[in-house]
Amino acid sequence: MVQERTAVAGETTFFQETLQQYSGLMDQIRRQFESIRPETYRKHKRLPDGEDFDFDAALEALIDLRSNISPDDRIYWRRNKDERDVAVAFLLDMSASTAEAVEEGSRDGEWNTPGDPVAYTAWLRARRGETTRRPYKRIIDVEKESMVLLMTALEAIGDRYGVYGFSGFGRENVEFYVIKDIEEPFTDKSKRRLDKVAPLHATRMGPAIRHAAFKLSQTDAKTKFLFVVSDGRPQDRGYSREGVEKEYAVQDTRMALMEARQSNITPFCLTVDRNGHDYLRTMAGDLGYEVLPDIMELPRRLPQLYKKITL
Repeated sequence: MVQERTAVAGETTFFQETLQQYSGLMDQIRRQFESIRPETYRKHKRLPDGEDFDFDAALEALIDLRSNISPDDRIYWRRNKDERDVAVAFLLDMSASTAEAVEEGSRDGEWNTPGDPVAYTAWLRARRGETTRRPYKRIIDVEKESMVLLMTALEAIGDRYGVYGFSGFGRENVEFYVIKDIEEPFTDKSKRRLDKVAPLHATRMGPAIRHAAFKLSQTDAKTKFLFVVSDGRPQDRGYSREGVEKEYAVQDTRMALMEARQSNITPFCLTVDRNGHDYLRTMAGDLGYEVLPDIMELPRRLPQLYKKITL
């Protein structure tokens, strides 16, 4: 049973600091997304009325008239504005394993100091006697940083999107957290909810995917996408114990992804588990997936994938 809850609200500090720390990358992402801005004008031909005559259609009509054939009256063209009409749901893995610390290195040359900007900022605050955040970075922190960049980029192009977190503790306790709903405006509420997203229990993917797909099915967008970002295989109590049930977890998740596809939703799985090929070949092989061996590349790679897949 899926239990949908609104994520607990924290502060906007994480969101703002991430934008500052990734300012160079954020500028690159903005430039990349400029190429998929909506509102392009395309010429539509052979219409019954429009801005001007469609020369080819008008010539054919004239030939038909001289041949005593009833001509086609669709002899005009018009420029129609084709708007990008996309809705997407992002599912972030909030399982306990996302609490694992990650190795950090310098990023994009944005700092002329060794180590990660977050660690450097924490060190500066410690020297000043200020309250510091966690002195190390976890998998889930990198997931959240990636969403800060992508949410900011999506606001610029107008795609509708929802951001959700999921975890599980048995089949009766599938946790589904709303960070931003698809039709919800982007406000400081979303920023504060993302701040408090933290590791919880296990990785029961299938029900969470089905719930996110249901939310997407309620939108009227022409094209719909579902991105699942995780750090490992689906597993939960009574869902993926060693042996047969481990395969069941993979097959249940695969079925949930296929059900989404049958509902005209394009699913895509992105994992930072280096062993992800072992189960993703079965779980999402013909539906689309990627294994990212270096989690620190996630903030850069996720927007790239989004642009590529949604074009």
